[in-house]
Amino acid sequence: MVSGHQIRMNRILRKGKMLCIPMDHGISNGPIEGLTDPASIIYKCETRGLTSIIINKGILKTLPNPTKIGVLVHFSSSTSLSMSPNRKMLTGTVEEAVRMGADGVSLHINIGGKEEPEMLEQLGMTAEQCHKWDMPLLAMMYPRGENIKNPHDPEMVGHVARIGAECGADIVKTLYTGDIDSFAKIVKSTPVPIVIAGGPKSKTDLDILQMTEDAMAAGAKGVTYGRNIFAHKKPDKIVEALASIIFKKESAKEAMKKIE
Repeated sequence: MVSGHQIRMNRILRKGKMLCIPMDHGISNGPIEGLTDPASIIYKCETRGLTSIIINKGILKTLPNPTKIGVLVHFSSSTSLSMSPNRKMLTGTVEEAVRMGADGVSLHINIGGKEEPEMLEQLGMTAEQCHKWDMPLLAMMYPRGENIKNPHDPEMVGHVARIGAECGADIVKTLYTGDIDSFAKIVKSTPVPIVIAGGPKSKTDLDILQMTEDAMAAGAKGVTYGRNIFAHKKPDKIVEALASIIFKKESAKEAMKKIE
């Protein structure tokens, strides 16, 4: 029998792979470039290969029309104005996500700082509620805090990815280490699908496409890119290019033709 969890995962992913735009930045950074009108970006990209989006509940409530893609509602936030910007606090419940018609829940967890214990508790408790409601949980797992010297250190990335899986996440989003071999080991040691974050806006389109190609070669199940999509001059075109790498196994150089 098909479960609610499977139905929702099928909306978030396509053929087991993910191309997602996280657009939760409005709480942490305000209406930054590309997010003054999130709905326009969503509708522009939803038919170009995108599988899902991550948005805060206020944006979900104000969308003019339902989307054609999966929606994960983001329920952990902090602001750049805070004295503790790495301290993510819960902003909603799984039951609320179900009522809103979301297909999944997203949490941001920073590992390596003094706020870590509180966020681990949030992750564990939210995972329990997600299991109760058959709701997929994506955990954004970042090495970030006073004890982290190099957030791209493969040992650090591997540890935080494993924490997400151990605490009950269905999908783990984390940083790419920068090379295929080290990331492949992390994928192998993490028992749930891994997708990579985009980080700061890339200097060139080829950079972000090449990172995508390499991450997929290492075994990642997709990408969740924010600024590299919504702040792009042609967000629909970069989505098309990314989709060709993720779903058609094209090379980064081949995918570049879709932007040019």
